[in-house]
Amino acid sequence: MTRQQTSERFKKNHQAFLEYMQSLTESEFMHSSNSKWTPGQQLAHVSLCLDPLAQVLQVKQVIESKFGRTTRKSLSYTNVISNYHAALEKGGKAPERFVPEEIAWSKRDELMTAIRENVKKVIQSMGNYTDVELDSLLLPHPLLGNLTIREMLYLMAYHVSHHQENTRMNLNQNLKGLL
Repeated sequence: MTRQQTSERFKKNHQAFLEYMQSLTESEFMHSSNSKWTPGQQLAHVSLCLDPLAQVLQVKQVIESKFGRTTRKSLSYTNVISNYHAALEKGGKAPERFVPEEIAWSKRDELMTAIRENVKKVIQSMGNYTDVELDSLLLPHPLLGNLTIREMLYLMAYHVSHHQENTRMNLNQNLKGLL
């Protein structure tokens, strides 16, 4: 996937997630069933995960010294997502620092604004990297280990859609249970 395609997918998927969150009523936003995260917690989780990426991409000079470089070729979008699913199937869970507490309805707009701002930062920062840097500079991921920046961008573009789908499925299961 080209840098432009990655940027577009990243932006489009986050916009779709935010539009979905905007469409929820307060009761939907606060709803949890079967100990699943509420949509508010899904929103907060996306924000918690996006924030460190937006911050680290702004300090390119630190990335190589802190996390290193690889000579291997970046994995494809499909391979990164397959590896993510495999990690989840093996019981992979979000580390504690990315597990959201209960989120009040009144925090929704604040979280959505933070995500919009971080999406802009990530996309702007992408322009400061060459394709060689996107494919060689490493960033750590708690489930997948070291990923190239390109792989991390692939994962984060998918990650938000994954949480949107989880939210949709959880709310739909609740509706089916009521019928």
